[in-house]
Formats: sequence, structure tokens, C-alpha cells
Amino acid sequence: MTLSVQQQMLIEQRITNEAKSTGAAYLLWVFLGGLGGHRFYLGRTGTAFVQLLLCILGWATVAIGIGIVLLIVLAMWVLVDAFLIPGMVQEQKDNLRSSLSMTAMLANGAAQPPQA
Repeated sequence: MTLSVQQQMLIEQRITNEAKSTGAAYLLWVFLGGLGGHRFYLGRTGTAFVQLLLCILGWATVAIGIGIVLLIVLAMWVLVDAFLIPGMVQEQKDNLRSSLSMTAMLANGAAQPPQA
């Protein structure tokens, strides 16, 4: 069962309206990158929490030297995220597209009369 052109257009419109913004993700990366703000925004809460924890533990232990290592690891991770953000946004859009398509197909199947 395939979707009609109208249904595909409606799905793409919903994706445009509901998908996360790359620009907003980069703004969060610039201002709250060390706290994992961009990852929270993109729905990657597990790794965002790890970044937040690294930041807190890094600053809490910087006086004894361990914190410097943690902050360097965090800085490298946040720098790599600058290159990963477009892929994360695209993955979020693809997941949304898949979910909406599956919902539309199930609704089509339910709307079709049973064939004898």
C-alpha cells in the first residue's frame, strides 16, 4: 500500500513544521554546548546528560587536576558535535517522516473496506 501524493505532501508539510531547526541547534551548541543543550534539544537526552555531568564534575574537580582532563574530553566532544549536528537533525527528520508515513498507512488500511 502506498501513500497518495496529497498524503505525501501533508507529511512533508508536517515535517517542515515539527522538525528541529539546524540553526537553533547551532545556537544552543554555541551558548550551551558544554552543558549539552544542543543534544537535549535534538532529543538525545542520554548523551546530553553525560555532557552535563562531565561539565559539572570537571569544574568541581578542576582544583585537584582531574577536572582539567574531564573538561578537555568535553571540549573535544562538543567540537566534534559541531560536525554531527546536521546529521542529527536529518536523522530526527527521517524518524519523524517514518512515523508519520506509518501512521498514514495504518489509517489508510483502517479506512479501506474489507475485500471479500
